[in-house]
Amino acid sequence: MKPQKTYFWLLFFVAISSLKAQDAWKLTADKIDPNHYFGETTANGMIGIVSSPDPLRVKEIVLNGAFDTYGRGRVGNIMKVFEFANMELIVDNKMVNRTNIQQFKQSLDLSNAIFTTSFDMGNDVAVTQEVISLRHLPHTALINVEIKAKKDVEITPISIMQTPDMLRDVKNFYHLIDRPHALIPLMTSVAKTPTGKLTIAASNSFLFNEKHGEEPRIVHEEWDNGMHRMKFTKKLKAGEIYKFSVVGSVISTAHVPDPHNEAERLTIFAALEKKDRLMKRHLEAWAKLWESDIIIEGDAEAQRAAHAALYHLYAFCREGQAYSLSPMGLSGLGYNGHVFWDTELWMYPPLLIMKPEIAKSILEYRFQRLEVAKANAKVHGYQGAMFPWESDDSGQESTPVWALTGPFQHHISGDIAFAFWKYYQVTKDKTFLQERAYPILKEVADFWTSRAEKGIDGKYHIINVVCADEWAENVDDNAFTNGVAKEVLGYANQAAMLLGLPENRQWKEVQEGLVILKFPDGTTREHASYNGEIIKQGDVNLLAYPLKQVTDINHIKKDLQFYWNVLADNQPGRKGQSPAMAQAIFSILNARLGNTAIAYQQYLESYQSNQIPPFGVLAETAGGTNPYFSTGAGGYLQTLINGFGGLDITDAGIMQLKVKLPDHWKSLTIKGVGVEKKTYSVK
Repeated sequence: MKPQKTYFWLLFFVAISSLKAQDAWKLTADKIDPNHYFGETTANGMIGIVSSPDPLRVKEIVLNGAFDTYGRGRVGNIMKVFEFANMELIVDNKMVNRTNIQQFKQSLDLSNAIFTTSFDMGNDVAVTQEVISLRHLPHTALINVEIKAKKDVEITPISIMQTPDMLRDVKNFYHLIDRPHALIPLMTSVAKTPTGKLTIAASNSFLFNEKHGEEPRIVHEEWDNGMHRMKFTKKLKAGEIYKFSVVGSVISTAHVPDPHNEAERLTIFAALEKKDRLMKRHLEAWAKLWESDIIIEGDAEAQRAAHAALYHLYAFCREGQAYSLSPMGLSGLGYNGHVFWDTELWMYPPLLIMKPEIAKSILEYRFQRLEVAKANAKVHGYQGAMFPWESDDSGQESTPVWALTGPFQHHISGDIAFAFWKYYQVTKDKTFLQERAYPILKEVADFWTSRAEKGIDGKYHIINVVCADEWAENVDDNAFTNGVAKEVLGYANQAAMLLGLPENRQWKEVQEGLVILKFPDGTTREHASYNGEIIKQGDVNLLAYPLKQVTDINHIKKDLQFYWNVLADNQPGRKGQSPAMAQAIFSILNARLGNTAIAYQQYLESYQSNQIPPFGVLAETAGGTNPYFSTGAGGYLQTLINGFGGLDITDAGIMQLKVKLPDHWKSLTIKGVGVEKKTYSVK
């Protein structure tokens, strides 16, 4: 092993040891190496603010729904936007930086979605900063600062508005709104995205606790086109504690026609709401989210991991909008912010069970892009709707052209239709079935009937696809692709009959005629030319969960054993080649079969090896460095909810299978489930 890799794994084990000692609601880092730092994200479903190892700074801010073409791949990328949460602090003419502070500590309060940084600057001051993406105000964030003087000092806090390199035509503005009851210093930046597709605007303001007329004097400084600042200076006596806040908003023409004025209006609104009211409403919103929770008694580490995974899914999306989830959520620019099957198969299922109202927003994203999917099918010579493998704001195919997944990973259309039907099963919302689910199911069913080909054997075949196991490219009769097609063709007819429509005989013929291949011993064959090669992740095993194409227990066991033995991560020297959710699917199936010890080991492997310092954020693979992998969080949560928790979505709604817990767990409780907010427990 190379020395650098040894050092990485040493850091990994230190980080994990530290995490095990933490409480169930807080991730804390007090041994921070800036060269091996993978930040945490405070997000509210619209803006994601990624932490930095530098005091009072953030790494980047990401805005949901805002895409333009830049960087790698000639495809739409989610936008990094103005860094309005950055600050600097001068104490007695000395600038705070990494080299002159001690006791540097950061933590994320999972319960309240507050990221806190604290440090001492020698014998001068102690500083605490909170960064909060306000849950009730989707485009607004709040930064609270507390400075305690250890001696008589003069402080100069500086709020910075900084422009990322890819934005252009930047214009900076500053004006002071002075009313008889309030003073609002307003600093704003407006810019175009790389191709000029969008205009983005951000605005921020100081919030002071002093009475109007007693606030510090604000000085605005225009440094260059890429940055401007506002600051104030204040003298503190020894022992004095001074508090202030910065509130900021960011929005684009993807959201409103006039982002410049709207960013300023939103910031003014938040400034006049004031800190205490903003905090109260934010905390109330998160308390409501946590009414749906997973409680594990007897394993503090499992409890912390469950809260961390749930926090990230809750933070990366919200109800009442039409945005979906990228594999990396709002934690940065990973995978260009695109939407894959990761959403419908991995992240959506836990949300559907815990928060159907949020799951509905994810489906609305797909429904609003149905017409684009129909056009995509047409240009490929098919009927119905062919959804893109990678989707951006437009809903068109956004996979870089060098990746064959774009033109050929067609199971995505089945995954989406599957998700719509599952929402109906959970909610029994007949209006949704008629207006949303059936139109999707119908178009996807029409796609599969045009996509499947009748062979000389009289059976139907789907030719030339990329498998769910993506290492198998341009093969025929992939098990999962054919399986999900069979399942949604059946759901489409089921939905039609519920709506009083006649059964579609062509859908039924293709559903019943589609092949799922087997080896002579009865093991399901991944595809027509598959002969036991190493696989990236489970494909065949998805037929037993979440699909119900394989239900015989002996058949499930046979498939489990075979494909576990050929999974890349289980091969000598290949650990780290399978994504996190690969382990999760095996864990769920083993838990349902009663193989609890094996399921627990696979559960651990679904996340522990993927945690990286200093907070244990999840990477896509063991030893990876691309956090936060929300897909992995979704798979991990399914091991708890659908594996050890035994919850299953059926035509009768959410049911609970008989399962056993790991020996050292006293109980597993899943509360706030479904539209009725039920509680399910396993003792």
